[in-house]
Amino acid sequence: METCPTALSPPWEPIVTRAFHRILWTGLATAVAMPLLPAAALWAEDWPQWRGPNRDGVWRERGVLEAFPRGGLKVRWRVPVGPGWSSPVVAGGRVYLTDSRLSRPKAEERVLCFAEATGKLFWAYAYEVSYPDWAFTAGQEAGPSATPLVEAGKVYALGPNGHLHCLDAANGKLLWKKRLDKEYQVQELMGRASPLIEGKLLILFIGGKPGACVLALDKDSGKEVWRALNESVTNSSPIVVTAGGKRQLIVWTQESVTSLDPATGKAYWRERMLTSNNDAVATPVFHKDLLLVSGLMLKLDAGKPAASVLWPDTKAVSRRILSNTPTAMLQGDCVFSARSSGELVCLEAGIGKEVWKTDKVTGLKGGASIHLTPQRDTVLLYTDRGELSRKSKVHCHGRFLRQPEVA
Repeated sequence: METCPTALSPPWEPIVTRAFHRILWTGLATAVAMPLLPAAALWAEDWPQWRGPNRDGVWRERGVLEAFPRGGLKVRWRVPVGPGWSSPVVAGGRVYLTDSRLSRPKAEERVLCFAEATGKLFWAYAYEVSYPDWAFTAGQEAGPSATPLVEAGKVYALGPNGHLHCLDAANGKLLWKKRLDKEYQVQELMGRASPLIEGKLLILFIGGKPGACVLALDKDSGKEVWRALNESVTNSSPIVVTAGGKRQLIVWTQESVTSLDPATGKAYWRERMLTSNNDAVATPVFHKDLLLVSGLMLKLDAGKPAASVLWPDTKAVSRRILSNTPTAMLQGDCVFSARSSGELVCLEAGIGKEVWKTDKVTGLKGGASIHLTPQRDTVLLYTDRGELSRKSKVHCHGRFLRQPEVA
């Protein structure tokens, strides 16, 4: 059963983190709206998909507060939502988020639409799903992981079991849907990578079979255009870059990092990289001719679609993973990244040599995370402890130039 109600009704689990007003960004968490822009600047750059309009995690907003207010940022609004791991997205003055509602043995997944300025619910689209018993256990609740995508008046939402919906962004009405679990044998709770749009194609990383680890659909109809790779899916969301005179779709599977032609699915190059699904979470990062996939740095050829490994000089998985959750920041000649143990490190981009590290950003423990969002001459740091801080500038050999403000 699928519905598009006009209001929410219990039960749901309230999920609260500290975030900021325009981006409403988290790594694998949920959101509460908070103002980092002055009230006069509410209408600003949209953040319509995973890691923003360019899928690079860079916040290009102007008119941002120069300093956090004494006592922290004021909460503009807060609404309760259910379990889930997807990030909110912002487009056209609205906030879109996916979550779940659990009442054993029944489960629903939802796509929610709120007013950006007030948090008022505009619409909610719900559909029934089947979850394993453990997914109802407190502290382990299941929910959507893939971040929805808003483009040309439509919302595309992928559920973890392969329920794919294209909705009217204005009113939540269903335009088309697909059951990827039935059509492509998507494994239970493995539809976690966020979708992307390239031209007329909606590209999904789902681990489908046969040969449908990556799937391209016509974004207007949902009809299959191409499928590629007989490999295993991960939590890493793909990106598209321009290098070697070609558009290249970069996908990190459990077996490789592979470049595909996003128009046809044809493989350009492949670097074997055996990684567990739990470690393959970070999104690839591209800057100039460098492609960073967690702890693997590749140099992309300028003349043709090809890549060579810069570092590390080993295929050991432990050396090719910087962190098992957050995405590194590649800026200038430096890489800034959390380590899975909680340190923040700076590496020389060309050779991978550690320049400095600090253990002062978050707690030192397995699974710690530090999410980095550059914003002009500052960088925002959001941690697994729910703390948002800001550094005035990023500097490789001189570290950060000021102690962080904390909200």
